[in-house]
Amino acid sequence: MPFVETLDSLALRKSELVHRFEHLIAPKSDRELEAMAQISRGFTLQNFGRTMRLFAPLYLSNECINNCRYCGFSRDNPILRVTLNVDEVVAEARHLAGQGFRQVLLVAGEHPKFVSRDYLAKCVQALRPDFSSISIEVGPMETEDYLPIVEAGAEGLVVYQETYNRAVYAGMHTAGPKRDFNFRLHCAERCYRAGFRRVGIGVLFGLSAWREEVVALAAHLEYLLKRCWQAQISVSLPRLRPAAGGFRPLFPISDRELAQLVCALRITFPQVGIVLSTRERASFRDSLVSLGVTMMSAGSHTEPGGYTRQGSQHLHRTIRGRIVAPEFQNGEDQLATGQFEISDERSPTEIATVLRQRGLEPVWKDWDQALSGT
Repeated sequence: MPFVETLDSLALRKSELVHRFEHLIAPKSDRELEAMAQISRGFTLQNFGRTMRLFAPLYLSNECINNCRYCGFSRDNPILRVTLNVDEVVAEARHLAGQGFRQVLLVAGEHPKFVSRDYLAKCVQALRPDFSSISIEVGPMETEDYLPIVEAGAEGLVVYQETYNRAVYAGMHTAGPKRDFNFRLHCAERCYRAGFRRVGIGVLFGLSAWREEVVALAAHLEYLLKRCWQAQISVSLPRLRPAAGGFRPLFPISDRELAQLVCALRITFPQVGIVLSTRERASFRDSLVSLGVTMMSAGSHTEPGGYTRQGSQHLHRTIRGRIVAPEFQNGEDQLATGQFEISDERSPTEIATVLRQRGLEPVWKDWDQALSGT
C-alpha cells in the first residue's frame, strides 16, 4: 500500500508503533520527561556511540518557481538572486573542505531552468574528489532524473514534506509545481529507487499543530524503514526562522516540546538519525546533543556564495520570470539573499570544541565510497 493511503487513513487507523509514539509525545511532567531523556541517551549511546556527524549546507541557487508563503526564496519575494556556476561551487566547497568538512549538503530552490539534473550532476562530480558524502536538497524529481546525479557521486537526498496536513499545504503553496502534495510525498521512495543510500525527511514546525504533524512523520518513518530498508533514514526537525516575506509561525513548538520530541523519536526509532540545524540557538543545540541528536550543521550560510562571496558579480532580481538588474551600484559589496536567518553563528571549530567538552567526538567523515567498491 502506498504511503499516501496510510496518511489519508491515519486518523482512523494507526499502527501499534505509532500509538506508542503518540503516548510519548503527550504532555509529560518534569519527572516523566527526565525518565524519557535517560532512555533516549541510552539508545543513542548504544546505536551511535559518543559521536556527532558534522556537515555543512552549500547553497547553489536561490532561484525558485514556487510561491511558498513561509520561504525566503519564494518566487514573488523581491530578493537578490544568483545561481553559482560549477567553478564557484567548487570555490565554496574548497572553503568548507579547508574547515574540515567532508560531508556537504547541496541546497537550491526549485527552478529547472537554473538547477537542472545535468547541472546538479556536474556539481556533484566536481566535488566528489574532496567529499566522502554528498547529499542534495532540491526540488523533487522523477526517478530517472536522479540517476545521473547518483552516478556522479551523490549518496544522500533530503526532502521535507513541510506539512502533512493537505489543507494547510494547499494554503501555504500558492503557485508552482510544489503544489503537488502527492508528488512530494513520494519523493523519498523515488530517490531510493534511483540508488540514494541516505534518505532524510522532515516537517517544518510552525505551519500546523506539531503533535499532529509528528504523528504523520512517525508513520512516514515507519513506512520508509520497511520499504527503503537498504538506506540509512534520518529525520530533521526544523523550526521556522525569520526570512524574506515576513511570514511568522502560526503554531509554535517550545524548546521543552522539541526536546521531548527528540526523545520520543529516539525511543521509537533507535537507529534513525536525528538532524539539528543552525536554525536553533547555540545553548539549546548544546543541550540536545546528548539526548538523541546524531547530526548537526555547523558554520552555516543559507545564501548562495555565503562562504566566499562567490557569484556577487552576477546578482540579479527576477520579476515575473524576467531577469532584471539589481538596484545598487556596482561598487557595493552585496550577497544573494539567504533562505532564512540562522541562530547558531559559531564556527565549526567552536562547535567541535563544545562537543568534545561534552564527551562527544565530532565526525567530519564517517564513510568513504572506496569502501563500497564503487
